[in-house]
Amino acid sequence: MPHYQVVKGARDIFPDEILQWKHIEGVIHRLAALYGFNEIRTPVFEYTELFQRSIGSSTDIVGKEMFSFLPDPAGRSITLRPEMTAGVMRAALQKNLLAAAPVQKLYYISELFRKERPQAGRQRQFSQFGAELLGVSSPAAVAEVITFMMHVFEVLGLQGLTLRINTLGNMDDRKRYREALRNYLAPFYEQLDDASKERFEKNPLRILDSKNPEMQEIVTGAPKLHDYLGRESLDDFEKVLFYLSVRGIPFQIDHRLVRGLDYYSYTAFEVTSSALGAQDALGGGGRYDSLAVELGSSGEVPASGFAVGMERLLIAMQKQGLFSDLEAAAPSVFVIVQQQELFDQALEIVTRLRRAGISTVIDLAGRSMKAQLREANRMNAANALFVGSDELASGKCTMKDLRSSQQEECLLEEIIEKFRQSEPLNPPRS
Repeated sequence: MPHYQVVKGARDIFPDEILQWKHIEGVIHRLAALYGFNEIRTPVFEYTELFQRSIGSSTDIVGKEMFSFLPDPAGRSITLRPEMTAGVMRAALQKNLLAAAPVQKLYYISELFRKERPQAGRQRQFSQFGAELLGVSSPAAVAEVITFMMHVFEVLGLQGLTLRINTLGNMDDRKRYREALRNYLAPFYEQLDDASKERFEKNPLRILDSKNPEMQEIVTGAPKLHDYLGRESLDDFEKVLFYLSVRGIPFQIDHRLVRGLDYYSYTAFEVTSSALGAQDALGGGGRYDSLAVELGSSGEVPASGFAVGMERLLIAMQKQGLFSDLEAAAPSVFVIVQQQELFDQALEIVTRLRRAGISTVIDLAGRSMKAQLREANRMNAANALFVGSDELASGKCTMKDLRSSQQEECLLEEIIEKFRQSEPLNPPRS
């Protein structure tokens, strides 16, 4: 096998696809500012115990999917982050952000790592965008997080989305329900798969989330969490639904929806896309007030958030043809060198144009004028600026509009001034 193969589970992203990424990222950044979310960037690795405490040792992520290593024989174990929420909460607690402002609205676009079987939209190195709202977890705050997420999807033009939503209740509600669920599952114990047997004692709610069709058949007759909720949990959920309704966000109540991580409570939600096939989950989130306590805080930190897989988002948009009108930013000027001995003087002109804020390209391969013009057209340059001995002698340059084929001779200062007075010929698209 050649040594220049990409590592299994990772992939290269080339310039043509980068256009699609930048388009999505531009929408996220713009709407984050609209909603008052500020970007946060955390280290790509954390101490392993951060994820063991936050995600839970019984989860597949901690048990099977984390890339962990020891930095030295006497050191602590380090893990490439498999998710972002724990790292964001760790950073907020360590910096004591809530002392500076009682509500923190944070968002990220980050790369993550999980040691799982690569498949479409799921790699071992992958990206997510998400948001965390810390300091308040009222129904209005939860609805704010969901609204931000759905607004991003709306602006991107996605169709065929379903927002599924449920309430997990508070800790007391879940304790009562866990016992009822164990009692229901006990007669089926020997029929459970290995993962479900492990979850039976530690967190039986996660069996409801199993993708194994045989497990789904077993839980068909299981008691519903909704029937074990107290008045406080029901009122909280109804208020979240009210805020979504008044904002015009459609949803489906799904009483079987649970989040795989132990620190979630009250509202949980997931967005699926009809464009993704069997693995249709695009993203999801919920409320997680107790995460701070899991990380060693003396008290709860009200919090809610979501995460969306960028690769799956791209696949959904590609299948719906939402990138068809994206175009690479074309240079405003392509400098054509008529005699190669004049290259150094032409390069000085290029430098002046760039310093004036005009996107300018020059051929670096010493090709013929004909080849340079072909390259200018391939790059969809707006104008060609010819530099030859006659132009240098007169102090003027010949500028040709490559779309209308009109050309004129101008001083370089006049060309720069025209660009300053007009709108950019090729503004970046978002």
